[in-house]
Amino acid sequence: MTHHSILDKIILITGGGKNLGGLIARDFASHGAKAIAIHYNSEKSRAEAENTVAAVKAAGAQAQAFQADLTSAAAMTQLFTQVTNAFGKPDIAINTIGKVLKKPIAEISEAEYDEMSAVNAKSAFFFLKEAGKHLNDNGKICTLVTSLLGAFTPFYAAYAGMKAPVEHFTRAAAKEFGDRGISVTAIGPGPMDTPFFYPAESDDAVAYHKTAAALSPFSKTGLTDIDNIVPWVRFLVSEGWWMTGQTILVNGGYTTK
Repeated sequence: MTHHSILDKIILITGGGKNLGGLIARDFASHGAKAIAIHYNSEKSRAEAENTVAAVKAAGAQAQAFQADLTSAAAMTQLFTQVTNAFGKPDIAINTIGKVLKKPIAEISEAEYDEMSAVNAKSAFFFLKEAGKHLNDNGKICTLVTSLLGAFTPFYAAYAGMKAPVEHFTRAAAKEFGDRGISVTAIGPGPMDTPFFYPAESDDAVAYHKTAAALSPFSKTGLTDIDNIVPWVRFLVSEGWWMTGQTILVNGGYTTK
């Protein structure tokens, strides 16, 4: 009988070296994961990825860091192949990569548009493709999107607009992979208290975001704390396996849909 838990599972986390991805890796190690493949993007994030690898190993799981720029299909294929060669076929794949651009539509260049499309939409599509090809039956897939999918707001067209296709990719993949017992979900956090968030925002905007969620007064920072997202990711790729094809906004009431 299939057991839907983290215990003894092989897990791939893109963007797993730091911030939310790093915390997910540490958490899953503490819940008995067998092996965790930790992807990082570039040399700038190597040290943080290696620190996460060390923490995962200290918690009793196998771990290895894998560097790749995942904006090409070939790089995504290579990553899944390397992980499979290192640990065996993954049971769980989690995609946390993304990039924010906050800018009026009238000021967005073609190069910026292409970059946002590659990082936020294209990479997610080929992540789902390769996960569907490489995961064991009864596997679990989860992608991080954004709560801005439920917002009526200016300036995030290129960011949220390129996360929006992932909602449909998730539905399609869930339908196509379902006959193998694979569940596919997406989580849209609110603005998170990580270095990913602050560079795109002015001081006034940060102050607004810290008060915008219904539950902001009960957050450590007013923003979405990453330790409030990790249990949702863990649930959806374990006991929450019956949920599939859904995009869930987890944000303390920052936006709804």
